Amino acid sequence: MEIVEVIPQYNLTEDQEKKLILREYRSLLRSLKPKIKPGDKELLRTAFEMSAEAHKTMRRKSGEPYILHPLAVARICVEEIGLGVRSTICSLLHDTVEDTDITLEDVEREFGNEIARIVDGLTKISNVIDVNASQQAENFKKILLTLTDDPRVILIKLADRLHNMRTLDSMKREKQLKIASETVYVYAPLAHRMGLYSIKTELEDLAMKYLEPEAYRSIAQKLSETKRERSRYINEFIKPLKEKLEKAGFDFEIYGRPKSIHSIWNKMQKKSVTFEEVYDLFAIRVLLNSTPEKEKEDCWKVYSMITDEYIPSTERMRDWLSNPKSNGYEALHTTVMGPQGKWVEVQIRSNRMNEIAEKGLAAHWKYKEGTNDESRFDKWFQQIREALNTENNDSIDFLQDFKTSFLAEEIFVYTPKGDVKMLPVGSTALDFAFSIHSAIGVQCIGAKVNHKLVPISHKLRSGDQVEIISSSKQKPNEGWLGFVVTAKAKNKIKDALKEEKRKTADEGKYIVQRKLENFGAAYNQHNIDILTSYYKLSSSLELFYQVSIKNIDLKELKEFHLLGDRLEMPKPAKPVVDNKPETSISLPKKDAELIIFGESSDKIVYTLANCCKPIPGDDVFGFVTTGKGLTIHRTNCPNAAKLMASFGHRVVKTKWAKNKEISFLTGIRIVGMDDVGVVNKITNLISGELRLNINAITIEAKEGLFEGNIKIYVHDKEELDELVLRLKQLKGIHTVDRFDAENV
Repeated sequence: MEIVEVIPQYNLTEDQEKKLILREYRSLLRSLKPKIKPGDKELLRTAFEMSAEAHKTMRRKSGEPYILHPLAVARICVEEIGLGVRSTICSLLHDTVEDTDITLEDVEREFGNEIARIVDGLTKISNVIDVNASQQAENFKKILLTLTDDPRVILIKLADRLHNMRTLDSMKREKQLKIASETVYVYAPLAHRMGLYSIKTELEDLAMKYLEPEAYRSIAQKLSETKRERSRYINEFIKPLKEKLEKAGFDFEIYGRPKSIHSIWNKMQKKSVTFEEVYDLFAIRVLLNSTPEKEKEDCWKVYSMITDEYIPSTERMRDWLSNPKSNGYEALHTTVMGPQGKWVEVQIRSNRMNEIAEKGLAAHWKYKEGTNDESRFDKWFQQIREALNTENNDSIDFLQDFKTSFLAEEIFVYTPKGDVKMLPVGSTALDFAFSIHSAIGVQCIGAKVNHKLVPISHKLRSGDQVEIISSSKQKPNEGWLGFVVTAKAKNKIKDALKEEKRKTADEGKYIVQRKLENFGAAYNQHNIDILTSYYKLSSSLELFYQVSIKNIDLKELKEFHLLGDRLEMPKPAKPVVDNKPETSISLPKKDAELIIFGESSDKIVYTLANCCKPIPGDDVFGFVTTGKGLTIHRTNCPNAAKLMASFGHRVVKTKWAKNKEISFLTGIRIVGMDDVGVVNKITNLISGELRLNINAITIEAKEGLFEGNIKIYVHDKEELDELVLRLKQLKGIHTVDRFDAENV
C-alpha cells in the first residue's frame, strides 16, 4: 500500500479521471448484478462515495487515483473469488480506516457490525508488514484469529495482494523484492489452502517475475515459441477421447491448459532438467456436467475410457474423489502415455468440483448450504484456533510453524480403528501421536505403521495406518522438536520441556539459596537478579536450571561485594573497551543504493552469505543481521523469501561495482557420459582456455555416467556464465549447474 503525491507516467485530465473511475464502478455493479437484492445498490453507492471522498487526494505510485485500487480489489473479489455484496463493500472500504480520517465507528454506523468487523480485520493485516519480526508474527496471529472468525477477511486480503502484485511495476526494486517474497512465502500458500488455485498460480508467477526475472522471461518466451506445436499435440491427444465420450452420451468439455511458469520452473529446479525435458508443460482437463448423485460414478467411467485409450502410470494416480483435500478440492488425476511417447497429465472433475477448485472457499460455502456435512475447512479453522490459543509466547517461530503446519500439502493417515487424520506432508509418527491427544504424544516411544515397528521420527505417507506405542516412563527431549512439523506437536513438546526444566530448576533453587546464605547474603529477588545478570542469563529460572545441571557452580560468588546482606557486582580489574558495537553499522540513507566492492565499499563491513555464495553480477540484496552487520544474499537464495518476508525492514538495496581484482569461490556440478579423457577435456577448458583457478575437483563415475563437482574462483557472473556455456558445448556433457550449497 503505497501513496505518493507526484504523478510520474500518468497524464489524464481531471475529467478523464472521473470518467475512468465511474466506468470501473459501473463494471463492478455489472459483475455483481445477479447478487444485488433490494437496498443493496444504495449501500454500494454509499461505500463507493465514502471511499472516493476519503482517498480523493491520494495517488498510487503509478500516479493513478487511489480509488482505482479498492475498485479493482472489489472486482477481483466478485469476478475471480465469487464473493457478494457485503464483501464488495468491505473491499471498497478496506484501506479507509488505516489511511484516511474515516474511523471504524463511522463504518459501523453506516453499514453495521459485520462489515465493521471485517474492515477492522483488514486494517490489522495492513499493519502486519514492516514492523520488527516478533511484532509481525503477533499481528499475523491476530489476522488468523480474524480468519477463523470470518474467512472473508483473508479472501479480500488475497484480492488486495493480487492487485498489488499486478501493479508492482511502479515500485522501487527493494520494495518489489520484499512484497514478492512475502507473496510467495505466505500469501500464495494461503491462497492454495483456501482452494483458490488460479489466484495461487498467478501470485507465484507474478512473484517469480520479480524474484527470478531472467528465468521467468526465458520460460515465458519458450512457452510462446512452442505454443503452436503444443496445440497440435493436444488436438491429436484429445481427438479419440472426444469420440469415445460423445459416443457414451456424456455432456462434457475437454481442453488443454498450459502449466504455470512457476510450476515449470519448480520442476526444472527439483529434477535438474532443462525446459525441453519437462514433460508436463500442460494438463488436459475433462469437465463433466453431471448431477451431484452421479458425478463420482461419471468421473470413474471417464477415467476408465481414458485409460483404455492410453496406458496410465500407476504411481501418478491421484484420487481426490474418495478423499477430498481439506480445502475442498475434489478431482481425479492420472498421467498417461500419449502419442509420440509423451507423458500427459489428465484431470477429471465435474462442473461443481471445478467451481470449488477455481473459487475455493466461496464456492464451498455456496454448495454447503442445506447440508449437514462438517466441512474440512471448519476442521482446519478449528486446528488453527487450537494452535493460536496455546500459551506459547515465542512468536518469532510462529510464521514458520504456521507455514509448515497449516499451509503445507496434506497426507491422510488412518488410526487402528480406520478413522482418517489429515496431517501436513512431512509429518512423523510423533506428529500423529500428538494429533490424537497430547498425553499420548508425550508418552510416545514408537509406532507400528502398517503393522511394522518404526521409530517416532518415521515420516508418514498417505494411506498409512498408524498405531502408537507409549510408555509412562517416556519423557520428551529437545531432539523431539526436530522430528515434528505440526504446530500442536511443537507447542506441546515445548510446554513439556518447560515443565521438566522447572522441576530441575527447583533443585537448583535450593543450592543457590544455601550458597548465598553461606556467603552471608540474603536469598532475595535483588540478589537473584544480580547473579542472573552477572552470568548473562535470560531469567532466574535459567540460573537455577544451569546451577542444577552443574553448568554453573557459583565459585565466582567470592568476588562479589556485600553491602549488608545485598550483593554488589564485582568491579572489573581493568576497564574493558568494546570496540565492536553490536549492530551499529553505517548504512546508507533510506533510498540510497549500497555499493559493494566499489570505492565506497571499504566503509561498510559486510560478509557474503554461505547459503548462496553470491558473486559479482548476481542479483543481490543486503540483510542486516544482529551482531554480524551486513550479509549479502542472492535474491534467489533458498533463504531469501523467508528473510524478506519476515524481516523486510532489515533489507538494504545493494549492487555490485566492477572490480576485476577480486576472485570469488563458486561451484558447478557437471553430469555427462563417462568417457576416456572427459576430466582432461574439462580441466583443459577451465584452466587452459579460460585461465580460471580450480580450488577442488571431485568426479565420480557410475554405470556409464559421471558426476563432477568443481570449485573454482571467478571474478563475476559473466565469467561463470561463459564457463557454463562452454562446458555444455563439450561432447558428452549432459547438464551443468551452479550449486548454492554451503559446502562451496
